[in-house]
Amino acid sequence: MSDPRSLDQAIELYDRAVALQGATQLEEAEKCCRRAAAMFKQIDGPESPDVANVLNTLASICAQQGNHKDAEDHASQAGRIMKALGARVEGLDAERIRIESLTLLGTIARERGRYDKAEPYLQQARERAKAAFGSESPDAASAGNNLAVLYKYTGAFGQAERLYQEALAILERAYGAGHPEVATVYHNLGGLEHARGRFERGEPLARKGYEIRLRALGPDHPDVVADGAALASILDGLGRREEAERLFRRALEVFERLYGPEHYEVAVNLSNLAALCRSKGELAESEGLFRRAAGAERTLARG
Repeated sequence: MSDPRSLDQAIELYDRAVALQGATQLEEAEKCCRRAAAMFKQIDGPESPDVANVLNTLASICAQQGNHKDAEDHASQAGRIMKALGARVEGLDAERIRIESLTLLGTIARERGRYDKAEPYLQQARERAKAAFGSESPDAASAGNNLAVLYKYTGAFGQAERLYQEALAILERAYGAGHPEVATVYHNLGGLEHARGRFERGEPLARKGYEIRLRALGPDHPDVVADGAALASILDGLGRREEAERLFRRALEVFERLYGPEHYEVAVNLSNLAALCRSKGELAESEGLFRRAAGAERTLARG
């Protein structure tokens, strides 16, 4: 029988890791999560739902840091554990762990540009969420939203819009119009219109997402900053470069401080700011920004 004190310590470490991740203190979050994973493996053995759950969290922390290789390894291991356990471990909590592993693997593949690999993971996550929690559940809406993001990148705009609108209706009913999850869908709807080149349609959607999350989380939260960067891309397309540049520079400052110079969000914002500077005729700065973006993207591709 395991020592209850050891179990309490493992749980405390894991809870601390989650709190640190929420505060974007990612290095400390990773350390706590790795220690928690090692403790749960000692207490429960290497194949338990607790171990899989902690590995999923560790994967999400690594992904936030731009460490896609480790993130993929941890999420894959979590998925293998839950597959090996099979019918011995059922219930909604176990299903959430399985869905999270699939979602992480799909999202990591998408961020690495491996769209064919991403789609089966994200489709399976959505089907499992609908089966376990119901097609009108927030879990199903979130899974549909994740799949829609992939469809935007692959150019399947009609499928993406359908899933986004479905998710928006479900989440507004479940949480209310001012919830950050609702802001996420408005952010994505704005991004979809940006991808279509329909900037006038995209601006009110992106701005609504930004304002909802700003009210809910405050100006310094990284998700709010990401919303601002998405809005900036649309404003740039409309020729409103002063506000766009301010939002891009703010995003770059925050993301470099949080994640370092070689991260997905940093690479995206470097590219966007470089394009804006080029359109203003600031060619020397534009070239420097493009070079930094290319370096970050090469590092991400290797990882």
